[in-house]
Amino acid sequence: MRRLGRLFAPIIFWIAYGLFRSPFAKSAKGRHDFVMKLFRYAADHQSRRALSVYGHLLHFRGDGIQNRIQGAIYLQQAADLGDQKAQYQMGRVFEDGFEGYFQQDILKARHYYTLAARQGHPLALTKVEEGV
Repeated sequence: MRRLGRLFAPIIFWIAYGLFRSPFAKSAKGRHDFVMKLFRYAADHQSRRALSVYGHLLHFRGDGIQNRIQGAIYLQQAADLGDQKAQYQMGRVFEDGFEGYFQQDILKARHYYTLAARQGHPLALTKVEEGV
């Protein structure tokens, strides 16, 4: 059953992403919650894009510390799967530390910045040039 979920996760992500960007999800809280559940399903089934987008939404726009920590966890998973935006964000998280869950770690920050810079992320390139 898990394999089936992984197979459909990218499709579910794109459905959720399309709904999220449309007026559909913005018009009612219940619809928004439904779209977020779709994102979560796709992220929990290892869709790299879902991990990145949903992680970003939770970490930067989520309510409460627990949601923001969970967002960073999803971002780290996306970064480890090769998502350049998530790699840059994890560099920032480890550079500054976050709420005691992610301790400040310059070596990890440099690692994620380097991974993102190798893929051409402009802000990561700047960080690597600065020697972070």
